[in-house]
Amino acid sequence: MGPQDEQHMGITAAEFQRIGACDVGEEPQIGEFTEIGACTIGDRAQVRSGTVIYDDVRIGDDFETGHHVLIREQTVIGDDVLVGTGVVIDGHTEIGSQVRFQTGAYVPTATTIGDRVFIGPHAVLTNDRYPLRETAELAGPVIADDVSIGANSTILPGVMVGQGAFVAAGAVVTKDVPEQTLAVGTPARTEPMPSHLQGSNRT
Repeated sequence: MGPQDEQHMGITAAEFQRIGACDVGEEPQIGEFTEIGACTIGDRAQVRSGTVIYDDVRIGDDFETGHHVLIREQTVIGDDVLVGTGVVIDGHTEIGSQVRFQTGAYVPTATTIGDRVFIGPHAVLTNDRYPLRETAELAGPVIADDVSIGANSTILPGVMVGQGAFVAAGAVVTKDVPEQTLAVGTPARTEPMPSHLQGSNRT
């Protein structure tokens, strides 16, 4: 990408950027050592250094990353999404608006995440129930709107976490979580949601 392209795209240039045929909206800030493929990113994006965004990714307005984020192909992301440092989104994934990924979270292929979802530090979503043991179609979790997932929790393949549910830190979720319930423990059991946690997430 030459100087004229930088000016046209409104990018705040930094060293060692590698930006493909990406349609970037107004007022972006792109850090150094970034690599962005042929994707679409909305207005007011802030992409910090070390981030890699593959081709065929579509991202809405007010997108922000930490450092060293990886977002792979065929990922669709809504508006006002924060992807924290070291997060990996492994592609073929749909993510809603006002979602917050904290440091080190992992999202596999074939995952669906709704709006206003919080995914805590080093939470791991999975999509292969019997890796290298059985051949099966990959199926990531389905995370509904207003779900909070605590730090270091693990969500197994194909699990559905219902609207407004809360997954406690360190939980290992092996079965579906009904809406507006609390999942806690290893393996996780569901309990009534405490009154002070009921409702929707605030962003």
